Amino acid sequence: MKLRNILMACAGITLFASSALAGPTWTFGPNDEGMLKLDYVGQFQLNYRDTGAGSGSDDDTMEFNFRRDRIALIGAYENLGIYVQTEYTEDINIGPFTVSDGSSNEFQLLDAQIRYKFNDAFQVRAGKFKYNLTRENLEACEKPLTLDRSVLIRAPYVSTRDKGVAVWGNLFNDIFQYRLDVMNGRNDSDSAPDSNFRYTGRAHLTFLDKETGYGYRGTYMGKKKVITLGAAYSVEEDIAYADCANETDAVDYKAWTIDLFAEYPIDGVGTFTLSSAYVDYDLDDAYQGADPDAGVIGVNGEKNGSYTKVGYMLPNLPLQFFFRAENWSLAQLDGVYDQEIDWYGGGLNYYFRGQNLKLTVEYSTVEFDTETPDYEDFDSLTVQLQVVF
Repeated sequence: MKLRNILMACAGITLFASSALAGPTWTFGPNDEGMLKLDYVGQFQLNYRDTGAGSGSDDDTMEFNFRRDRIALIGAYENLGIYVQTEYTEDINIGPFTVSDGSSNEFQLLDAQIRYKFNDAFQVRAGKFKYNLTRENLEACEKPLTLDRSVLIRAPYVSTRDKGVAVWGNLFNDIFQYRLDVMNGRNDSDSAPDSNFRYTGRAHLTFLDKETGYGYRGTYMGKKKVITLGAAYSVEEDIAYADCANETDAVDYKAWTIDLFAEYPIDGVGTFTLSSAYVDYDLDDAYQGADPDAGVIGVNGEKNGSYTKVGYMLPNLPLQFFFRAENWSLAQLDGVYDQEIDWYGGGLNYYFRGQNLKLTVEYSTVEFDTETPDYEDFDSLTVQLQVVF
């Protein structure tokens, strides 16, 4: 009966996939060289989880909700640009790992950036934006290969964004790109040993058709031939205590990553995509301390892991199949040390109007090396309709 309900809901979502329009654009200046553009991004989902409901929390759970519900304003005048984006979330019950009674509603300023381009080799961003570490986090949320980015990719003590300043640019005929940023990092100095900035450097080599923007894409849907190799390193000193009760044993944060992205279309055959990365978040083994700070353990604490994504898009039909595999080792999760998590998922994208109107279906399974009452193995099914308007 539940499977029938899911199939009926999928059909209902598909009925809405009829049209998508570009957001309104205004021009200004003596020769209309200035531009303001208003965009909307919505990702409406049907989520199914085989746990979470019932008295024993082991019955199936189903929910309609938005993954993203955003309005953005983009502006440009000569070499100066702005980007402001808001997001609204409402009463989400099915989370990345657990099912709850629902989160509170939240409206936030997700991005607020000032951008200045001196030339292709030297560009500046200031404000709130994505920090320069993993490719996965830097991929556009509305242009992924799989349903979404990894729920384990986030760095400790920050969300997907941070506040600060970044300089970046493209060199050597756009083959080499560098990025350097200075960000807040941990921003609650009352509970940290010291108040220090987080410094990150990232670079990539890109071949064939180049990736020259600040953000990446999870797929170019066969429109580009791309091979990109990237690496990054990040550091923040005195970020937490290994013994909070006595305020001793201060530890530093260090992280590094390497990644590969390749996409290649073959006429008459289709488009093949491969994306893989490894990332290590190191907090000097603070989880082994007498009274470790809560931020050094758990899903966003000390950990290392990798993901691999593969995709295939048909040559004459806007249908793309994908598969994702992840393995992570968490220093401590819910009292379990060296917890291993395996995450597998597969599905499809159907592009009605490119990424502007897209239907995604993904089935995933998550396995914990050691299960606990709050973290048990589970399977999920998500059907998502994306609209960029």
